[in-house]
This record gives sequence, C-alpha cells and structure tokens, in this order.
Amino acid sequence: MALTNGSASPRRKPAIGGRLSWLARAGLMALDAMTLAAAFALATLLRFYNPWWPYYHTFSPFFYLHLGLLALPCWLLLFAAFRLYDPEELFGGVREYARIANACTLGTIGLMAYDFLAWEETEQVSRAWLLLVWGLSIFCTTGMRFALRRVVYALRRRGHFLRPALVVGANAEGQAIARQLRDAPSASGVRVLGLVDDLPSEGTPDLPRLGGLSDLPDLIRRYNVRELIVAGTALPREKLLELFCRYGQNDDRLTIRLSSGLFEILTTGMRLRKVGYIPLVTLDHTRITGVDAFLKRSLDLAGSLLALLLTAPLLLLIAILVKATSPGPIFYRRWVLGQAGRPFDALKFRTMYTNGTEILARYPHLQAELERNGKIKNDPRITPLGRLLRRYSLDELPQFFNVLIGQMSLVGPRMIAPEELARYGKWQHNLFTVKPGLTGLWQVSGRSDLSYEDRVRLDMHYIRNYTIWLDLQILFQTIPVVLKGKGAY
Repeated sequence: MALTNGSASPRRKPAIGGRLSWLARAGLMALDAMTLAAAFALATLLRFYNPWWPYYHTFSPFFYLHLGLLALPCWLLLFAAFRLYDPEELFGGVREYARIANACTLGTIGLMAYDFLAWEETEQVSRAWLLLVWGLSIFCTTGMRFALRRVVYALRRRGHFLRPALVVGANAEGQAIARQLRDAPSASGVRVLGLVDDLPSEGTPDLPRLGGLSDLPDLIRRYNVRELIVAGTALPREKLLELFCRYGQNDDRLTIRLSSGLFEILTTGMRLRKVGYIPLVTLDHTRITGVDAFLKRSLDLAGSLLALLLTAPLLLLIAILVKATSPGPIFYRRWVLGQAGRPFDALKFRTMYTNGTEILARYPHLQAELERNGKIKNDPRITPLGRLLRRYSLDELPQFFNVLIGQMSLVGPRMIAPEELARYGKWQHNLFTVKPGLTGLWQVSGRSDLSYEDRVRLDMHYIRNYTIWLDLQILFQTIPVVLKGKGAY
C-alpha cells in the first residue's frame, strides 16, 4: 500500500509495552507485597523496639507476624479491587495514589474489625501500631509507585512501553490529537504511527496518512496496533457506528477511543455521567482540578509568601527609587484577564513616564511594532530606572501579592489584556481554564524575543501538559534566565 505525502513507512516494533502482561502485573504485585511487608515491619520496629516509645505490656512478635501474614494477601486483593493493577489506571496521574490511600485505609479498618471480631482471646492490637501501619503503608507504597512511574516515563521517552496506535481522521482535529499524543509519550503511553482517513489530509500533517478505512485490517495486523483513536468530526455517524461494530467487540487486544469532537478544548478535563441512563459529557471549568489544584495552590502560597518575606527590603527600596526618579504613582495597575475571563489589576512597579501615550505618538513605526508584537524593543516611554527593572523582571515583584490572593499563579500562561484576546482565536477557551503566571514557558524560552505566535503556542503547550513537576522545572529555569536579563524589554 502506498503512503501519501512522501512519508516513510513507520518501523514495526514489538508491542512489549502496550498493555501490561500478566508477568508485568505479577511483578508489580510482588513489589507491592514487599513494600507492604516493609511497612508492617517498620511499624513494628517503631512501636515495639523504639527506646523513645516504651511499651509496658506483654508483646508477642509472633502475634504481629501472624497478623501481617494474614493481612498481606487481603491487602493485595484490595489493591486489585481498587484497580491498582489495571493498565488503564497505571502511570497516568494522581488518581492512582488516591486509590492506594483508599485501599490502605480500608485494609487498616479490616485489621481493626478482625481484632474486634476475633472469636478466640488474643493479644489486643496496639492502636499506635495500627496508625503506623496505615500511614507507612500509604507512604511506602505511594513512594514505590512514584519511583516506578519515573522509570516507566523515562523508558517511554526512549520508545519503550508504548502502545502502537493509529488516529482515524486526518482533519484538523485528528492532526491535533496526534500531535498532542506524539509530544507527550510519557503521559499518553501510546506511539502514534500515522493517520487513517478516506479523505486527504488537511494542510501539511506532521504524521503520514497511511491509508483509508478499508486499509485498517491490514494496518492493524502489520503494525500490531493496540489502539484506534477516532476523531469524532472526521467521520459521518454511519461510518463511526460501522467502525465500532467492526473493531469494538471482536478483538480484546484492540482498544477504540473516541475524541470529544472539540479539539479546540483539548486542554479541558471532562467527566462522563449518566443522566437518565444517557451517558453525557460534562466539561470542567478549569484545567487543573483535585489533588493537582491543591498542590499547585500550595506551591503558590508557599512560594509567594517566601518571596515577599525575602524581598521586602528590595520592594521598599524600588518603591522609593520609582517615586524619586520620575513623577507619578509607584505602582502601575495593568487591567488583565484571569481564570474564567475574570479581569483584575496586575500590580507592577511603574516603569514608564506618565505621558507615555504622547511620547509614543511621535513614533508611528513604533506604534506599528507594538500592534504587531505587543512589545517594543527600544521603547521611548520607559524610564532609565524602568529599563533596569524590566531587564531583571524586578518590576513584576509586586505580582507576588496577586499570586497570594489567588488571582495569579507562580507558573502559568502569559497574562493578557482584553484587547489581546482576539489574537488567541479558537484557543481563547483554553487560556481561561488556568490562572496567568508570574513566569512560564514563554519566560524560559526567550521572553520578549519570541513572536506572538510562539508565545501562544507555548501557552497552549503548558496548559495541555501541566504537571506540578513542570511547574517546579520552570521555576528553577526562571532564576538563571532572569539573572541574565536576556530578552526582557
């Protein structure tokens, strides 16, 4: 079968990392068993062999050994019941850790129930030991799974443990889905081989169109495909039904996934709920929810408080210098759009002359540059002190107050004024699903030297691929970028 667009045929790789094999699941179960056994042993050591925590009653190590041996297989069954060995739920987010906490909590309650309902007279189980077992089992198992996830993600970035996949649909939605999955293989766990569609690709796709729908059986067999990802807007309803009837029930190894049909809101989370027995999709108002939102807000609060405490003398000094070197207010309040499109005043130290509009009117070519890029490289409106403050981003220090009160985040997309919104086009909805950031990918990737289109692209990449680790990485990268002062004006 000939390929379109002059693209080379993707190499066939064995799908060793498609779905976890039974051997891999058994290995994971063995790791969980060892981790839980270590948690039980550590709880026993801390409670009964700790000189700072004396125990004055009769203690039988065989009783707790018997209790641990009895509990261990029960807890592994609980882990299985909470889908902790389901490939669909592994290595994909903090939901896995929540399931671990729930399973360990239920297991601890089971130990308490066993102690209460035991028919024969036995030693009473130490309440402190139960608390230690509960906390250590969650901590140790979560830590082990976290470390294992890092290993799996590293292997996925090298092409291992990826499920071969085809995207059905070569229209704009299909290409957007394929691009997102290709750019985040560690999180998606799939390797997109190409696009399948009866119609030609729209524009110039990044991935080859491998054929039409009639070629699917051969493609699935040839490349050992494990996932079909269908762009909902690419096929008419009759073909969608035919596709699901043909491939959705006959092959347990093949998974079919249907996109929402709104690739413009790919960044937004969705929830499926049955209303009157009808499955309906609800869009989340925010991109970051649950534990992710808690972690991000905790980082914002801790970081902004620490920054304000450390820079308090510098803030006072800059305020005095701004007032002394040019007439006008100390702070500039920029009217910008925040999460959900709510406007607010972003605080900055004033870096321009108060008659900046009159100054700019003398330079028509600079007005055109401002309209084109949103920035002027050699802006005559900026004061000498303001140029220094902008070079090292010192003018933005007051925005830590915006972060503290929840209007901004330490890391996020660029804040924009209402008149800039039109430049985001169909991505406007995505922009409003998160808070604007004091820094972001745009800050560590070139700052004002970037074109406006590149800034939009980086903002969308951040929103789609957000993790708390990405925030921490950007924060650490921001420090040397700010100190060099490159790209700021």
